[in-house]
Amino acid sequence: MAKSNRRAVTGSGGLNVSVPARATRIDLPPRVRNRVCEVLQARLLDSLDLYAQIKQAHWTVQGENFIALHELFDRIAGEVDGYADEIAERIQTLGGHALGAPALVGARSALPPYPLAAVRSRDHVRAVATALAAYGKLVRQAIDQCDRAGDADSADLFTSVSRGVDKSLWFVEAHEAPGSPE
Repeated sequence: MAKSNRRAVTGSGGLNVSVPARATRIDLPPRVRNRVCEVLQARLLDSLDLYAQIKQAHWTVQGENFIALHELFDRIAGEVDGYADEIAERIQTLGGHALGAPALVGARSALPPYPLAAVRSRDHVRAVATALAAYGKLVRQAIDQCDRAGDADSADLFTSVSRGVDKSLWFVEAHEAPGSPE
């Protein structure tokens, strides 16, 4: 069994947390598992932020297409919650320690902040589409990072997330005026 040690969880935001690395019999070398856990952890925090942003839209959307957007945002938030769970469980599977406390999410998410003053349907559609697109880009980068690190399973997890996010983005963008995306 691999030797257990402690490693610092670092990233943007200035918060460092030392967590124990759990020993596992998974046949990936510790350096691969540690690198992949860093990628997974970063995307976990983005996933939790994306979930909160979409729930913000779900709760506060008003105006045209209210019920359609209210229900769409709730469905997408549920999907994103599932992505976060899969990512967190992969961290744990690899011997890492998934961290998702709100303070970490706020300090380290790579997503643009949500416009909290948004109320109108079109403002929420624009904000959610922007967040989904940014998240999708980060997830596609994670596919490549995990692949280069030598963990095809984590790359596959992110490939599945990417497909779902792209489909959700399509559904949200369908509520924009033709030619709106930049």
